[in-house]
Amino acid sequence: MSPTKLQATLQTALGHHRAGRLDQAGRLYDQVRKAAPTLFDPIHLAGTLAYQQGRYPESVALLTRALALDPRSAPCAMRLGLALHGLGKPQDAEKHLRASLARAPTADAWNALGLVLRALGRPADAVHAFSQAVAAQPGMAAAHDQLGALVADTQGFAFALPHFQRAVRLDPALAGGWCNLGLAQAQTGALADALLSLDRALALDPTLTLARMGKGLVHQKANRIDQALQAYRETLVHRPDRHEARSAFLLCLNYTNALSPSELFAEHRTFGTIVEAALPATSSASDSPSTGATAPRAGNRLRVAFLSPDLRAHSVAYFLEPLLQHLDRARFEIVLYHDHAVTDAVSARLREHASVWRNFASQPHAIVEAQIRTDAPDILIDLAGHTGFNRLPLFARRLAPVQICYLGYPNTSGLAAMDFKFTDARADPPGSSDREHTETLVRFAPTAWSYRPPETAPAVSPPPCLAAAPVTFGSFNNAAKFSAETLSLWTRVMARVPQSRLLLKGSGVEDPPFRAELEGRFRNAGIASDRLEFAGRTAGLEAHLDVYGRIDIALDTFPYHGTTTTCEALWMGRPVVTLAGDRHASRVGASLLHAAGHPEWIASTETEYVECAAALASAPASLAEISRSLRVQLSESPLLAHAAQAERFATALLECARQRGVSP
Repeated sequence: MSPTKLQATLQTALGHHRAGRLDQAGRLYDQVRKAAPTLFDPIHLAGTLAYQQGRYPESVALLTRALALDPRSAPCAMRLGLALHGLGKPQDAEKHLRASLARAPTADAWNALGLVLRALGRPADAVHAFSQAVAAQPGMAAAHDQLGALVADTQGFAFALPHFQRAVRLDPALAGGWCNLGLAQAQTGALADALLSLDRALALDPTLTLARMGKGLVHQKANRIDQALQAYRETLVHRPDRHEARSAFLLCLNYTNALSPSELFAEHRTFGTIVEAALPATSSASDSPSTGATAPRAGNRLRVAFLSPDLRAHSVAYFLEPLLQHLDRARFEIVLYHDHAVTDAVSARLREHASVWRNFASQPHAIVEAQIRTDAPDILIDLAGHTGFNRLPLFARRLAPVQICYLGYPNTSGLAAMDFKFTDARADPPGSSDREHTETLVRFAPTAWSYRPPETAPAVSPPPCLAAAPVTFGSFNNAAKFSAETLSLWTRVMARVPQSRLLLKGSGVEDPPFRAELEGRFRNAGIASDRLEFAGRTAGLEAHLDVYGRIDIALDTFPYHGTTTTCEALWMGRPVVTLAGDRHASRVGASLLHAAGHPEWIASTETEYVECAAALASAPASLAEISRSLRVQLSESPLLAHAAQAERFATALLECARQRGVSP
């Protein structure tokens, strides 16, 4: 092929490439490469095309050859870095991207480096890289989008919103930007806006799995559970390997009674089966207690590690802190793995109880696994279950000789390698509950919870009905728990207590479309909107607890009970009416109220629930006495017997270790 013919063929190939006719371009690049095997351009362009088509090994080979022919080519070094990143070699990718930046500090190269640094678990460095990309090219929508995603991971979704909004303004066709914007809107309570953004993302790219998952989250938050489950199912049809989608699906199933406990267990076991099928053939995760080299430790103690995204101002932390405070350091060394970008005053307090504290926020599974294996805990406790930011696929790989789930999730993990679940006999009565868990249930205490009331909690105020105001019922639970059964119960209570009011407080309930939807559901049941009040999030825990002073009686949700909200209501002197069901999620209230010494507020039927609420509402003097005495009663109950609960917890840990053949 003559030089003139070579150039003409190469230009034709490049034209096909730019027009998106990649197969035609690839064939012509191959022709030119065969005719001129030492010519840089066709090798470089063929390697770029291979990267675009996801053929990473071929791309790396071609771009490595091209870079050897022209070591000064910054674009080639950048593209080789991207191909290596696609091949799962981020360390090698970083080297070539930094070499590219040294030659030509372009926005594209900074953006690529940010992606790699994020994969390497170096968020601060990644933020710097994306910021440099934005500075170099302010109109680069992808860089704003990536920066927003990283800010969401490290600072929270509220801080990320402006970045995503800027990204889609710059490029309205950026499907990933609309998806990220929708997720941020969902997490900050703008549910209607979130749905619009996610629908726009899917219109631009129907294969965008994360957008479909996001729609499930929005519907779940708005208690459109059937629609949420459908969105998660559609996600899993397209991507059955997306474990986080299956976890979201399982969590959502807890908000409905559509499945029996045995059917719900089967769905959880499906998760475990899929995860376990992906393990290396040589793995014996469910049987082997070995985790590799043992890290040095002081004294003859068991090393107990807790892994959670909620070691911050979160319900899980409120119940964990009393145990950590009183756990015997002569017998246990505590390691805390925080898996969330937000750290706060609660995180600082928890950290004081640990000999090791690590933050795994945004870290890839491989890095987290390597670090835990290096730390070599004897016992690893999962506090997340199938809630967001969980690491359950790593537990399937057997990271510790003893693996336990506790606190954060009201069901089984579904994993054969999860050895035990800590609970109590009221939340999980012996018998069927044992058959519906892959874990051995350890009923270690009268109640599985140990509540730490906030030191800043306001004083208990008298019930407002004493001032001749109508009785006000209230629920401060997650709006996802406002099931059809729950709303039916509440409307029956309000019909039974004429002139009564209902105050609902929580993230999302103040969103106008969602509020209108709730009002419509009550109106259809005969409850006028003027008997309803909606309150959103408050600034700080003290202000949140102060709102309990505006209600007389708290109403629990069903089938997914409240936990922290029940304890808070009791601490603020308000009785809680609950309906006990046939699974852990709908028996938490029974456990807490028995522990608090008020089993009379536990209903076994819907009619009992309505009559219990009505009886409380009809006796203002009794409500006044409850408000005066309930905090003292709670203080003297097992829920606040922190040292005793920590000792029961310690005894259970030692017994689990003994059963697994582990000793300090």
